[in-house]
Amino acid sequence: MDIEIREIVSEAELSNSVNVIRESFITVANQFKLTRENAPSNAAFIELEDLLKMKEKDIHLFGVFKDEIQIGFFTVERNDNDLCYLNKLAVLPGYRHNGYGKKMLDFVFLYIKRAGGGKISIGIINENLVLKNWYIQSGFTETVIKNYPHLPFEVCLMEKNV
Repeated sequence: MDIEIREIVSEAELSNSVNVIRESFITVANQFKLTRENAPSNAAFIELEDLLKMKEKDIHLFGVFKDEIQIGFFTVERNDNDLCYLNKLAVLPGYRHNGYGKKMLDFVFLYIKRAGGGKISIGIINENLVLKNWYIQSGFTETVIKNYPHLPFEVCLMEKNV
């Protein structure tokens, strides 16, 4: 189960990452009936320009590779204090339930700790109980449930001290 996690830098890697993100998130989009029309900001509908904008904002983009094939992706963003945000955590459907997500989280925890961060925050679809329970098992606690006018679902914000 050896994987390599490395920062995404080239436009070719970014373009490949778009495909990984879309393919990973479309399963959840389908499950919760999300479309470009009712949830345009959902990662299932991400574009290359979105990743380029993240990179410009000093958000760190990471690819997860197994045998040189990209199987996952995530971003880490740090705010002005010790809080960091984990977003777009994705594992291709054919590689799920093999421990790769846990390896990704372990990498993120260590990365944030080494960068001087103390806390990590995530936001997920509140009704996605499988994902919510996985994050709880990984040490996250629910902080708030929020409704956003542009989203057709409740968002569960969760945090973990690292």
